[in-house]
Amino acid sequence: MHAIVRGRVQGVGFRARTAYEARILGLRGWVKNLLDGNVEVLAIGDDAAVDALAAWLRQGPRGARVTGVNLDEPAASPAHDQLDGFTIR
Repeated sequence: MHAIVRGRVQGVGFRARTAYEARILGLRGWVKNLLDGNVEVLAIGDDAAVDALAAWLRQGPRGARVTGVNLDEPAASPAHDQLDGFTIR
């Protein structure tokens, strides 16, 4: 899953909490802040776990105000096979 999360999602612990949730779900990937104030997420793993993270992204941590989440399937990439764990970028 590739996601762009919009709203008040920077400065509220969104990346740290997303990484925590993803690790609990056993996902690989990363989360990072974008210059436009949004947050970008790449999550790879079991479909049910990815769906659970997508649902969590729609709410985010306390203090966040998510106004929208754009989800899509990332294009397959050999780099995805090299992802180890879930990181904050």
